Amino acid sequence: METLKFKTTIKCGGCIATVTPVLDHLNGVEKWEVDTVNPDKILTIKATPDLEAKEVIAALAARGYHAESI
Repeated sequence: METLKFKTTIKCGGCIATVTPVLDHLNGVEKWEVDTVNPDKILTIKATPDLEAKEVIAALAARGYHAESI
């Protein structure tokens, strides 16, 4: 299992509710969480090695959220 981390614009419970179906159905995602207390709103994803960061970034962008790998 691999850990991917992203700085995001996911800032509240409503945002998390919006991205939940996207992240839950993304192939390779085992578990994910967003630290909304951190000023960078860090998204941490535990995933299989075949999940690429660009797939996560594109999936979030489709819902209107910015993410960049850290």
